[in-house]
Amino acid sequence: MPSELGTVRMRRWAVALIWLIPLLWTVNIVVARQAPGVVSAHVLALGRWGIAGAILAAFSYRELWAQRAYVWQHRWRYVTLGGCGMWICGAWVYLAGESTVGMNISLIYASSPVLIALGSVIWLGERFSKRQILGVILAMTGVVHVVVKGEWVHLSNVHLVPGDLWIVATSVSWAAYALLQKRWPSPLGSTAQLAAACIGGVAVLLPFAVWELYQASTPEVGAHALWMMVATALFPGVGAYWIYGWTQKILGASRVAMTLYLGPLYTAAVAWLVLDEPLGLHHLTGGVLILSGVALVMAVQGVLSRQDGREG
Repeated sequence: MPSELGTVRMRRWAVALIWLIPLLWTVNIVVARQAPGVVSAHVLALGRWGIAGAILAAFSYRELWAQRAYVWQHRWRYVTLGGCGMWICGAWVYLAGESTVGMNISLIYASSPVLIALGSVIWLGERFSKRQILGVILAMTGVVHVVVKGEWVHLSNVHLVPGDLWIVATSVSWAAYALLQKRWPSPLGSTAQLAAACIGGVAVLLPFAVWELYQASTPEVGAHALWMMVATALFPGVGAYWIYGWTQKILGASRVAMTLYLGPLYTAAVAWLVLDEPLGLHHLTGGVLILSGVALVMAVQGVLSRQDGREG
């Protein structure tokens, strides 16, 4: 068993690394805005997770081979994880962007951590303190404040379109992916586990991508499309998913889910730096609320210094 000091250090590393998750995911936002007319949704998702899976398998092939009997025995688990995490949370996001606006995507997708937190309590038996509940409320308030640009009256103007329904399904699927990772303990390490999920995801994505390629309206896969596949494979693919899976084992599903609340902040920064979109006071106000909520859910007392098994 790891030493007490080693456990604390591991938790500190986990807390530090989770701040990178939403930053890496912003690459997917930039690519999603450029993808229409360049590459279709399922082809992009297949390329992304095919490349990511190959990279991960190259680093973990010895472990995958040694555990091949286990992986085959539980193959439908990995197909399920791949369907949730790579198909629905991959291709469906690109499909949603074709018919809905960023405000709706951010607002609806922000429900994922709440679903994960609720599922962690009901399904996984994780404890959730009153302080953490307050943190969720603050963070959700901050997310809504950012996506409505500080004008709460905009909430009444949100209308569901097909893209909104795609994102509702994606939010539920991401919660399922996170909870199933905890529900199904595995002898595989984080890299091999993600590689196996990628293989399952590719198996699910392949027939949809082939169907898209046979459609007359599907763009040809060129250099720009390949660049998008590589970028999304390396950053929001291998990087973000590996960190998410590893930190979830250390900190718990509900705490790591709070990183999704940082998405609007990171997105605003990327929009300003890369897409030349302005930042406003609502970003600052929402940022304070979001970061305060994250701090409550991941307080040092509860995450870093808890050694007796009790919630802080």
